[in-house]
Amino acid sequence: MSVAVASQATVPAVLGVERSVSGKRWVWRQADGRAGLAIAQKLGVNELVGRLLAARGVDTEQAADFLAPTLRSLLPDPSVLEGMDAAAARLADAVSGREPIAIFGDYDVDGACSAALLAGYLRAAGAEVLAPYIPDRIAEGYGPNLAAFEALIARGARVIVCVDCGTLAHEPLTAIADRADVIVLDHHEAEPALPPARAIVNPNRLDDRSRLGHLAACGVTFLAVIALNRALRRRGWFEGRAEPDLLGFLDLVALATVADVVPLAGVNRAFVAQGLKVLAQRRRAGLAALCDVAALREAPTAWHLGFVLGPRVNAGGRVGEADLGVRLLLAEEPIGARALAERMEALNRSRQEIEAGVLAAAMADGEAQAASGLPILLVAGEGWHPGVVGIVASRLKERFSRPALCVGIGPDEAKGSARSVPGVDIGAALIAARQAGLVAKAGGHPMAAGFSLRPAGLPALHAFLSERAASMAAALAEPAALMIDGTLAPAAATAAFAEQVAALAPFGTGNDEPLFVISRARAAAVRPVGRDGTHLSMHLSGVEGGGRLKAIAFRAAGRPLGALLQGADGRTLHVAGHLRAETWQGEVNASLQVTDAAPAEGS
Repeated sequence: MSVAVASQATVPAVLGVERSVSGKRWVWRQADGRAGLAIAQKLGVNELVGRLLAARGVDTEQAADFLAPTLRSLLPDPSVLEGMDAAAARLADAVSGREPIAIFGDYDVDGACSAALLAGYLRAAGAEVLAPYIPDRIAEGYGPNLAAFEALIARGARVIVCVDCGTLAHEPLTAIADRADVIVLDHHEAEPALPPARAIVNPNRLDDRSRLGHLAACGVTFLAVIALNRALRRRGWFEGRAEPDLLGFLDLVALATVADVVPLAGVNRAFVAQGLKVLAQRRRAGLAALCDVAALREAPTAWHLGFVLGPRVNAGGRVGEADLGVRLLLAEEPIGARALAERMEALNRSRQEIEAGVLAAAMADGEAQAASGLPILLVAGEGWHPGVVGIVASRLKERFSRPALCVGIGPDEAKGSARSVPGVDIGAALIAARQAGLVAKAGGHPMAAGFSLRPAGLPALHAFLSERAASMAAALAEPAALMIDGTLAPAAATAAFAEQVAALAPFGTGNDEPLFVISRARAAAVRPVGRDGTHLSMHLSGVEGGGRLKAIAFRAAGRPLGALLQGADGRTLHVAGHLRAETWQGEVNASLQVTDAAPAEGS
């Protein structure tokens, strides 16, 4: 195996691949070999593991916590967040005074997990808490609205906690300021002026100095629960009453952290690593049922959170029942949880069908825009379902390696979602568009955002965003880089080696899973698999060094990658992918999850 240490600017493309079948230029991930060796020597680990850590910016002081992330070493004091102590004090007053507490959440995974976490904790602590309120995506849109607040107040709410929303909700918070105390637990982009509230806890407030802006809203909510638990303990609330099991909520925090695509750095790594252990114990009836319905039989990983469980929890908010996700996450009885999970599975299949119809048209439009050199893509269609535009925007971003906005146009209003690439803060850009009067509503964070506007304003919005990103045009005209960690022969891709690589997990944003190239390989027995035949299974054999490696390419059928693999016909290929250790009936074997490929020179 080889691992690069030189600058990308001075090193030729890996194996000469200037443009792969997916349009990527393969380049070595930069790494300092000496730093990697120092890490390996300090921790007593394989030198390869040290090099992979160094390539991810981990130094010798951070390496131990990176490989074994624990809350004991990484959890911050919640009080470092601006407004946290005020939020905890008001909630402690409400709990001890038996005041009804309402929770208003977002309809995505982060919002559902945040609402379920807070509601679950409050119930366990003996508080008076109303069933969480999740707004309907189509009828109510994103974030707090006055009608919902009025309904919660009518049900007796004296305190309303907004989770994963509320930072920009000036109008509804102003309207009820004299009738209920509002606490905001959020992480979205903020503006200098904040709405009136008892406390706004958001690490992305402009005046917050916690340096915790990488937290998902559920991470902020977990810290708030810790602060509240501490305040209640000081007041003697738990004398004669058992304290809630805080660690038992980490499965929710892990799911939200991965699904919301926030960086897996610092305490987020501990949240996910420890949360996966809780999830594996199947203590939460709703998630256990969802794992069963999704046929998840192996130990869950971050990949399962992001690509198996997350999309299913999202399905209710996208195309069906807005509060289905939070009801599933709060379910306590297995039979009822199973029924909710099956309903969620059906909605997810419906979402996939709706998405497929929108995606075909969006891809064609995106292809034309990318070919013209536009730095930001904006595609829109009459009647496109608002529940799938975020997913379609993600697909466009992945395909064309540039920020993408996807918009569903209604009779009077267009609703859209945006997804971005590193270096382009799409949340801030859309807030700037709102400030310029180009959109009615906008909110989000650097990698994802939502917005709404009148349909006639779409061209002006596209021009505004493209002008802001004009400096990116030249860079986007070049092939996007695919960062390669090393090359392997099939014979070297062993289960033992795959398990060493897995020591770097959990993988995700900010900690890319190592990507290896099986060089000069032949693909054999390529066949479609899966319920709809969109995945391709195969074996890779080495022209040099021998050996054979099982491989799978997800969602490759009908795409350029699938066409290359299926049409190789004995030609040699360079195949890039993630090496995984899979356990089946007690036996561990290595396999490659294929992400890209290119014809080998001279094949």
